Amino acid sequence: MQGFRHSDSYPVTELASFFSHTGALAAVIKGYQPRAAQLEMAQAIQAAIADHKHLLAEAGTGTGKTFAYLVPALLSGQKVLVSTGTKNLQDQLFNKDLPVLRKAMPTPFMAALLKGRSNYLCTYRLKNALTSNMGFSKEDAAALAKINAWGKRTQTGDIADIADVPETSPVWYLATSTVENCLGQDCPDYAECFLVKARKKAQEAEVLVVNHHLLCADWSIRDNGFGELLPNAEVVIIDEAHQLADVASNFLGINIGAKQLNDLAQDTLIEYFQDATDIPALRAAAEDLEHEIKDLRLAFGLELKRGEWQELERNPKIMAGLQAVKAQLQRLDAQLELASVKTKGLETCFKRAHELLQQFLLILEDNSGKWIRWYEVHRKTFTLSRTPLDIASEFRLFMQHHKATWIFTSATLSVANTFDHFATHLGLTEARSQSWGSPFDYPQQSLFYHPKGLPHPNAPNFIPLIVEFVLPVLHASKGRAFFLFTSHRALQQAESLLKGQLDYPLLVQGSRPKAQLLEQFKKAGNAVLLGTASFWEGVDVRGEALSCVIIDKLPFASPGDPVLKARLDAMTQQGKNPFFEHQIPAAVIALRQGIGRLIRDENDRGVLMVCDPRLLKRAYGQLFLDSVPPMRRSRDIKDVQAFFME
Repeated sequence: MQGFRHSDSYPVTELASFFSHTGALAAVIKGYQPRAAQLEMAQAIQAAIADHKHLLAEAGTGTGKTFAYLVPALLSGQKVLVSTGTKNLQDQLFNKDLPVLRKAMPTPFMAALLKGRSNYLCTYRLKNALTSNMGFSKEDAAALAKINAWGKRTQTGDIADIADVPETSPVWYLATSTVENCLGQDCPDYAECFLVKARKKAQEAEVLVVNHHLLCADWSIRDNGFGELLPNAEVVIIDEAHQLADVASNFLGINIGAKQLNDLAQDTLIEYFQDATDIPALRAAAEDLEHEIKDLRLAFGLELKRGEWQELERNPKIMAGLQAVKAQLQRLDAQLELASVKTKGLETCFKRAHELLQQFLLILEDNSGKWIRWYEVHRKTFTLSRTPLDIASEFRLFMQHHKATWIFTSATLSVANTFDHFATHLGLTEARSQSWGSPFDYPQQSLFYHPKGLPHPNAPNFIPLIVEFVLPVLHASKGRAFFLFTSHRALQQAESLLKGQLDYPLLVQGSRPKAQLLEQFKKAGNAVLLGTASFWEGVDVRGEALSCVIIDKLPFASPGDPVLKARLDAMTQQGKNPFFEHQIPAAVIALRQGIGRLIRDENDRGVLMVCDPRLLKRAYGQLFLDSVPPMRRSRDIKDVQAFFME
């Protein structure tokens, strides 16, 4: 690797000068202010890298943790992998933060951005779609034409770069590849493949920026010998680390959906019309599979839900539907095996059918007790899943495979000053841990309002009652608020109650894409935004547009969720207390994320309102109160009104 090799010898004093008033960062960042916590965190990371010790580094909002981990990692001269929670944060790191550091660093470095395969244009599949006899709607044909024109201009093939076809458009399925349908080195377009080029850059880079989904996807396929998409890093930094366990849990299991099975049937038909019209039984098998999938979706009924596998076993109609899909998948598998000698495309379809069949059987027939089996019903599709009961031992093995120094960082890793919950979840038995509070002046900048007389969250009219408490706060703040909910049902109820009661724009999650809603919220300057989980974290609104965060209730995960329920049952069987050892810590971290939306810089001011009386009426409420920043507290609406008058 070219570049620099200060590694263990880069002196602490030089790191201090890098972050000082007159240092390298001050030279390239206008208005840069040194922060003691930022330097301390950078020094702790430098020490962890030098000693080859894993580190859990919690840094409150405003610490400047991105530079605190990037600077020592870059100065170490080692090969660095940074994984983020979202693609947005990934783009920000690569397009904003690293270019700033490139100007400040004493030596140049090579950085690369790598996303999952579905984020890159596949020219082979696009050509196939454009020449197929399948027939498209007018809208899809127009979108494909736009993608085709853009495909001739783009340097990266990153689908986030095309403005006029949204990433959510279903037409992208025809212009991107999946692990199952990629032809690999046998592809006629292999030499020009955008994904291959991106991976080559990733292998050569000294700093590689990925996201948790890609990190875990690489880990989950390593067992089959296809891992190592991610080069062997010497330092692995996990940002937004509190999200990692959930992402990992999904990837270590098996998920089979109606969409994957339909995609297989569709791709088989495309190949059939091109090269296999002499095998009519192949077409019949693909079309019959589509038919059985449709019937099975109907058998699941109208309600959108997640549920335990036992519920399916009690439903003869669904069990019959599952057996019918299995039989059709076996039939398609057999027909594709016969046709696979004709072309590479048909051979790839056969491999996919065979793998999907194996996974389908694993979910259908598993009784080992090591896995949680569950299902989810969506509007048009369904998913069948098998998730590991425990990921700690798996994750330990993954870390041992990557002989790197691992740094886990987030604003929310601890609960009541201990990292036990996070560390246990991922099996991190020998990691150092350190925490740095936010530099913001919370007693001056914020007020925590918790009114008297709030209804119990189980009360049937909980939302109408709390809206009565919330309205005076929204009038005092003149809008400018996030009203955050723990369920979509509560959000919809609040929306119908607030419509017509406010003189401010009411924005509702789901009415348009998240990025557009946020833009609208910032522009309006006095809007009230109703949101659920996706607005609790990773959202950064600075300034007066967001001056109030209202939270309906303590964010305990639904105990009816099949995966959570199975894990809690297993903990009970092990003699543990799942409520205190899992549910409370997880809810504390979620609450801290929600509260973190309020104060984003030293000039922000705002009111936090939590509408859940359990904060003061249950013994465990103290754990939540201990995890809230040191805000002034009040139970009187007059203090809220006075705060906004100041």
